[in-house]
This record gives sequence, structure tokens and C-alpha cells, in this order.
Amino acid sequence: MAKTFLNYDEMLLEALRGVIREVLTQVAERGILGNHHFFISFRTDHPGVDVPPYLRSEYPEEMTIVLQHQFSGLEISDEAFSVTLSFNKVPAHLTVPFAALTRFADPPANFGLQLTSAAATGEAAVSAQKKLAAAAETARASDTKTVDSASANGEGTSAKVVALDSFRKS
Repeated sequence: MAKTFLNYDEMLLEALRGVIREVLTQVAERGILGNHHFFISFRTDHPGVDVPPYLRSEYPEEMTIVLQHQFSGLEISDEAFSVTLSFNKVPAHLTVPFAALTRFADPPANFGLQLTSAAATGEAAVSAQKKLAAAAETARASDTKTVDSASANGEGTSAKVVALDSFRKS
């Protein structure tokens, strides 16, 4: 697969992070309105994540926080957000770069985002592309064939590959 100077995976991830940044900015300015609440998952081992040592030892790779009624000091920058939450009635200040986010959900709004690293998405896409290319090559021999391939999220899909050679004029 040819490399392109346009990194669509990273552009898409940045756009999704922008949605989360805007939601948190509005919450910092106005508070949470209605019954909205947010589940925010992030990589605790990502550079720039600042959580107390006891939380990092309890959640060495990934952690999910809930922003609902009891939080304070929500501050948003272009690169990160920080907030104070209570864990077992002990306040803890967290700073989370938007690049560390893995999931975001607002259940009452039936809204959620799954964020993956561009590298992981790219690797899965290249793998799926290679599988499809190999299947297409095999299909050329028999004109049509149903091909199973893996999508970027690891789920199998089925596609019908039709070789166009049989339709071309000589």
C-alpha cells in the first residue's frame, strides 16, 4: 500500500479529540446540564498523564473516570484537561492529555467515541488491506469469490470480490 502525505487516521483522531475538548470546555464554563454525565477512559501510562501514585499503581495501563456531580477545578487547554475528583472520599487532582484518551461516552445522550492510536489503526488497516489484496488475487482466478477480511477493529466482515477482467473488452 502506497504511503500518502495525508495522515487521515491522525486527522480523524484529532477531530474526535476536538469534540471531547469542546464538550469539556462547555462543561467547564456552564457545568453539566440536565442528566448528562461522562465516562472518560484514558491510558495512565501515556506521557503527560498526571495521577496520584496510588491511582497509577491501581490502574497501571488504563483508567475510567466519571464526570457527573462531584468534581471540581475542571480546566481545559489545547492539549489536556485537568480535574479534581474524589476517590474513596479522598480528593485527587488528575491531568490527562487528550492524546491519552481511549473512550468517551455520554450515556443519556446515547453518544460515545472509541479512540485508538493512529499506529494501531494504521497497522490493522494495512493488515486488512493485505488480506483483501491477496483475496482479490485469488478471486481473479475464479472471477468471483466471497472473501472474509478483518476490519480495523478486529471484527470479521464478508465482501464479494468481483474480478473486472472478465468484463473488460480485449
